[in-house]
Amino acid sequence: MKRAAFLVMNFALAILACSRGATTVLAQTMDHSRPAVPSTQLKIQGLDGKSITVSPEQFAALPHKTVSVFNGHTQANEKYSGVLIADLLAKVGAPLGGNLRGNRLLTGIIAEGTDNYGVLYALAELDPSLHTGDVIVADSVDDHKLEKNGAFQLVSTEEKHPARWVRNLTAITVVTVKP
Repeated sequence: MKRAAFLVMNFALAILACSRGATTVLAQTMDHSRPAVPSTQLKIQGLDGKSITVSPEQFAALPHKTVSVFNGHTQANEKYSGVLIADLLAKVGAPLGGNLRGNRLLTGIIAEGTDNYGVLYALAELDPSLHTGDVIVADSVDDHKLEKNGAFQLVSTEEKHPARWVRNLTAITVVTVKP
């Protein structure tokens, strides 16, 4: 949870800095050369503290969607299958669809991997009623279960580069940014 608070604070500082004309924004580094601990479960936490933890077996039973993307890391077209993140967020009461308006548009998620790599998405980027791209939590790529990237990986079809994809995904936390 401390990591989530740190990411929200950095996001808010980045927005404040950009709004005042600053050009320096804090960034985290990612070291894929070190082996990461594979994810074995996924915890999703809502704004009100409601949370669910999903095992790979439970996840496999959920409705899946397949997306085709170009992965800039592997320089290859890949086909991922997984669950729409909006469907997972609905299970913890995240405001979506007609409920995502006004101040609720300041709501987002922090997705974290076992290597402590974290990314931030606005809920509006994840809600199919507002955004045309798909963001899924994948459990397979090219018809094979994920292996080296853990049981779960966050994948977005609208990224020019997969910088906000999270391998070894272990936690998704719904957060609100205060202006």
